[in-house]
Amino acid sequence: MRDKRGRQSEKLSGDQLALFAAAWPVHGPEEKPEEKPEEENKSGDGDDQDPSASASPAAPEQKPPQGRGGRKPLSPHLAREERVHDVSGKDQPCDDCGSALRPMPPDTSERYEFIPAQLKVVKDICLKYACACQIHTANKPAQPLPKSIADASLLAYVITAKFLFHLPLHRQEQMWAALGVEVSRKTAGGWLGQVAMLLGPLYLQLKQHVFASNILGHDDTGVKVLDPQLNFARTGRLWPHVGDREHPGVIFNYTTTRDAQDMKEFLAGYHGEYLVVDAYQGYDGIFRDQKIKEVGCWAHARRYVFRAWGSDERYMKLPLLLIHELYQIEETARAFSAADRLALRQRRSKPLMQKLRSYFQRIRDEVLPKSPAARAMRYISNHWQALNRFAEDGDLPLDNNATERALRGVAVGRRNWTFFGSDAGGHTAAVLLSFVASCRVVGVDVYTWFRDVLTRIAQGHPVNRLRELLPHCWSPAPLPA
Repeated sequence: MRDKRGRQSEKLSGDQLALFAAAWPVHGPEEKPEEKPEEENKSGDGDDQDPSASASPAAPEQKPPQGRGGRKPLSPHLAREERVHDVSGKDQPCDDCGSALRPMPPDTSERYEFIPAQLKVVKDICLKYACACQIHTANKPAQPLPKSIADASLLAYVITAKFLFHLPLHRQEQMWAALGVEVSRKTAGGWLGQVAMLLGPLYLQLKQHVFASNILGHDDTGVKVLDPQLNFARTGRLWPHVGDREHPGVIFNYTTTRDAQDMKEFLAGYHGEYLVVDAYQGYDGIFRDQKIKEVGCWAHARRYVFRAWGSDERYMKLPLLLIHELYQIEETARAFSAADRLALRQRRSKPLMQKLRSYFQRIRDEVLPKSPAARAMRYISNHWQALNRFAEDGDLPLDNNATERALRGVAVGRRNWTFFGSDAGGHTAAVLLSFVASCRVVGVDVYTWFRDVLTRIAQGHPVNRLRELLPHCWSPAPLPA
């Protein structure tokens, strides 16, 4: 039960990696370290100490344990309320010594106080005036959903609660009931669908922005969908598309099945050079029919190796060590420019890749054909070109973890809201999740963005300036004078 339901972790400890490194001279490929020029050895740039440039990867450096720090200061942006507590009888002399009490610097401490959420009713009163020929009536502020009881702030809260904090609508219904307000889950679900339709043109703008990337991350996950024609929930798919550094954003697409044709139709507007994916066979037609290069995911490859390590430790500990070294190099190169990162990969990562391939060729006849180790070796060998692609361009990622992070919210959310009520609900979720994920990528507060954008759209924001509302371009509307 623990293996199925318990916490899953693929992280290796420093002691395990040290053991793997110690075993390298015994089981690793027998390669002589490259001799370096005398000038390079004499230069004090530290290259001669490069662990991945030698024949055997070195054990990871152990960081000294850090002591526990004190309590962090409370959030400085919150309002402060000072409450002064005085000593009783301060004007009387001390009972023990008889001297008068004199003031000293006070002791101060801070604590959080929670103010429960609350709703209020805004009553719009439109004054009317009559003249000799007509009646003049004041206009009330436009709302995102005309004739709805929810304004932009409530709509933004419902969206944020469900798609950011994973609070299902039936639980939100209970929250409103606790406040003495009746808002049914059916009503709230209707709000979500109407908001998704309202944001449709902005969704297309976001897609255009993300698809302008030269490198696009792509993945999918399944979500249960109710179907009145079936006595069980079928599985729909959510597909995130993650833009590159110059085009930050995430666009979700919903499809009723995992059919590759639906995926290809949505990707028809992408004309970049690279697509970072896993090994799903549906991508084969895209790479064959279009001029897009496949970029493999080393996180998926490592997962195969890690699973095989449990039953084939003798053969899989060295691949785990080499993949760990690849990630250590990427950690070093994170702050580098694309050109410097590419040079480092060529100098340090490519030799490790060749060692891994030589090692697989060496043990190929020793592992059982249907063993997990053989399955891991086949996965890496069959996708060798895609897995090596990161060494061709310094902007390419080593894995597809950025896209998987965009899916993490879906994985957590479906444990709470469980399913989509219909395919229309799936399309609604794709639109709203796109903006939630994009706000998180660029560091914009999700609730504030939805409230401001819905208000500005209701007030007639120009259609030819929709790009200003995208999360990466957005800035709050100035407060009225």
